[in-house]
Amino acid sequence: MNTLKEPRKVEGRNVISILETVDVFNGERSILAEFDFLIEAPNWTRDGKHLVYNSSGRLYAFDLTTGERSAIRSGYAIQCNNDHVLSPDNTHVAVSHHTYEDGLSRIYILPLQGGGHPVLITPMAPSYLHGWSPDGNTLAYCAERNGEYDIYTIPVNGGIETRLTHTTGLNDGPEYSPDGKHIWFNSVRTGLMQIWRMNADGSEQTQVTFDESNNWFPHVSPDGEWVAYISYRKGDVAPGDHPANKNVEIRIISSSGGEFRTLVKLFGGQGTINVNSWSPDSRRLAFVSYKLKE
Repeated sequence: MNTLKEPRKVEGRNVISILETVDVFNGERSILAEFDFLIEAPNWTRDGKHLVYNSSGRLYAFDLTTGERSAIRSGYAIQCNNDHVLSPDNTHVAVSHHTYEDGLSRIYILPLQGGGHPVLITPMAPSYLHGWSPDGNTLAYCAERNGEYDIYTIPVNGGIETRLTHTTGLNDGPEYSPDGKHIWFNSVRTGLMQIWRMNADGSEQTQVTFDESNNWFPHVSPDGEWVAYISYRKGDVAPGDHPANKNVEIRIISSSGGEFRTLVKLFGGQGTINVNSWSPDSRRLAFVSYKLKE
């Protein structure tokens, strides 16, 4: 069982968090802000004005013009981890919140602005959100059921979940392509963690990366042309782990496959780019790097 997916309380690390962006065409990095505490996993809003990230169990919106941050009202969902996704119309956000009764992660949906009334979508746990279909109708997530971590989908209003992967070992990070035809994900089924793609119904599961690294969390650009992901060096981690405080790379490949290109080398890992953080114009990626406190 993947230890990073076991039940856990949301807690900080002894780090300084650096919120950054990188231009995927010229490699230019820009530091937006530094925080003397843990922040994770920025989502870029559709209007290009804010980044949504999690910190200490809550969600915040970072204003890209003023640098100010504001809390997103989430009601009782105040133990959110770094698996959160904005709805295609950016009116709602789906979160993975560790519930009080057992500490396990379940998926909830709440209004992005105002309200703060979480609606439970996945009664079964643990469930970790990663994708929202472009038509707004379906969520994709990683879940442990009977000792196996696989990829599931569920109607956005709740209901019966559908299992899409059936291989032994961790399958994680499912995210829809912008046209809704495919789900990208990462799987350890070949021995190392690699990037895969399948049809949205789970058919034709196809390996995309084949290098000697452990590759996690594929994020498809809004124009559908590129896929960014985070890569750990072989031997630095167990293939089924994506820990914090490691030397990692953010890489990019064409959505049609081919050779990868390294965008950024950084100290990070868990929390850096767990969810899709492409800018609406498909030009930049937001991410978090870290420095250990002395």
